[in-house]
Amino acid sequence: MTAVAEPTGAEREQPPLVAEVEHVRALLEAYRDGEPAPPALEPDPSFESAADRLAVLLGLSPFERKVVLLASAVELDGEVAALVGSLQGGEPRPTFGLALAALPGAHWDALAPRGPLRRWRLVEPGPGPTLASRPLQLDERVLVHLTGVAGSDDRLDGLLVAGVGPRSLAPSQVRLAEELARPAASVGVRTLVRIDGEDVDARLAMASELAGALGRLPLVVRAVALPPPGPDLAAIARLVDREALLVDGLPVVDSEQGSEHAVAALLDALEAPVVAVVGEYAHHGGGRAVLHRMVSLPSAAEQRSLWARALGSLAPALAPTAAEIAQHYRLGAAAVDGIARELAATVADPAYAAAALRRLCRECVRVPLDGIAERIDPAAGWDDLVLPEGQAELLRELVRHVRHRTQVYEGWGFGERTTRGLGISALFAGESGTGKTLAAEVIAGELGLDLYRIDLAATVSKYIGETEKNLRRLFDAAESSGAVLLFDEADALFGKRGEVREAHDRYSNLEVAYLLGRMEAYRGLAILTTNLRSNVDRAFLRRLRFVVQFPFPDATQRAEIWRRAFPPATPLAGIDPERLARLGAPGGSIRAIALSAAFAAAEEGTPVTPAHVLWAARIEYAKSERTLTDAETAGLR
Repeated sequence: MTAVAEPTGAEREQPPLVAEVEHVRALLEAYRDGEPAPPALEPDPSFESAADRLAVLLGLSPFERKVVLLASAVELDGEVAALVGSLQGGEPRPTFGLALAALPGAHWDALAPRGPLRRWRLVEPGPGPTLASRPLQLDERVLVHLTGVAGSDDRLDGLLVAGVGPRSLAPSQVRLAEELARPAASVGVRTLVRIDGEDVDARLAMASELAGALGRLPLVVRAVALPPPGPDLAAIARLVDREALLVDGLPVVDSEQGSEHAVAALLDALEAPVVAVVGEYAHHGGGRAVLHRMVSLPSAAEQRSLWARALGSLAPALAPTAAEIAQHYRLGAAAVDGIARELAATVADPAYAAAALRRLCRECVRVPLDGIAERIDPAAGWDDLVLPEGQAELLRELVRHVRHRTQVYEGWGFGERTTRGLGISALFAGESGTGKTLAAEVIAGELGLDLYRIDLAATVSKYIGETEKNLRRLFDAAESSGAVLLFDEADALFGKRGEVREAHDRYSNLEVAYLLGRMEAYRGLAILTTNLRSNVDRAFLRRLRFVVQFPFPDATQRAEIWRRAFPPATPLAGIDPERLARLGAPGGSIRAIALSAAFAAAEEGTPVTPAHVLWAARIEYAKSERTLTDAETAGLR
């Protein structure tokens, strides 16, 4: 049995509209022939036509309703247009004078500037010597509405978009929109709903969800396309209000990149009972009751549910990876869905899915920190790090804290016993070249996170308040990325607190306290480095989760570093790590010497020899104004 298709809007509207046009023809013919006007049409109680809805929504009198239908009849029926032309000496569009003479219930104020016909721009009088002799042209958007055809106002193209495309929301965000709909629907209260918050991708989706909960269609107004306050903006406000009435819509002003003055003027001019504004907006509500909601990013637990839904058939295999990602990154539902779609489209082999998922998440949350921090691509592993076993185990413990902090704090309830947040902070202390930056690189690589190096010496400002401003900008930008932040040269900010003798000393302590507070609240891992642990006040050390001392490597450790300094493909001749270990250089210097020696050998076209190492060592020592001793060079001759 073949299903019967539902009639379209145009098919439903055609019979009553044809009847209205025929009635207008009958009224004009009666006027022409001097006969009594035919009786009014009997309304169909089972169906409310577009003309009836328009009259109710815009407050049209019966006469004004007939004026709209008269203006539409000449557009839809050529015979009616010819009849009107014969009554007006050839003018096919009806004048207000003809409407007053031929239509029942006429009143002169129907074309008043504040009356519904002109206020809502239903008809526009053309040129003429008098108001009564000016032809009336029906607005095209109104004509489309009367015919039941879906359409929009061309004058709002590029400025207004009806509906919001499919966007994902977390369950908690859906509940927030539904809860917000109840006070927003209060009868008789003009309301402004402000929606902002950290989940930028969810703001418009929240407004769309709110519109759905109110039974309305979201009408998104792009604030960036608004003209400055003035007559043009007032005209746009009237068209937006009319569109909201025609389609039962909710105006949603997207103010993310728009002028606040233009947005404020638009909100003042709009008459819609409920208006939503999305984005950072600080102006008043234009005499409206203001409901403000901030859209937070989903929690780690909620993210795990989002990943399970978005990954589909890959979800069981990727559950451990998704759980780890939910701890590191702050991703909204839209980002989770987008990453999952890209993963399904680009990764065919499930064996590579986990690594690909980590990479896609890292690229998604990566933020531009140019001018604030330098991104380092982690390439080193645990085998590249030569440390005493105690320090190496402490670094692995740090990794465990970062990897499982959500499970321990949230899942197992330890977070209920502390107010310090989920941030993990560490201090790496040791001489230059002892492996502090390398260790941070190893940790970031192990966790699959980006590493950003911040030079605190460049961040600290002599001007009061500027240091906090720089740090705030950094943490705010990095918050959603879960990146490892490496604050190099912490000596520029930390120091032993002595007696506070002047205001600047007191403010320096406030700067340190601000940095430590942000590190504790930061969702990711923040690492400070210093060349001298003794420079850091013990009171500050107590606020750091981990303190790792990087010792100067002894001969055994230096030999191990030399073994790992040359890649397997490097041709070597006479290189003995035990003899090279006589050089009293830390790991960073050893790697620099090995690299310079390799370039020297490549220039000569020979394998790397002790002579190349000796030449490179002299250059490296000269950087720190040191000279090689006989004991150090004995193994290189």
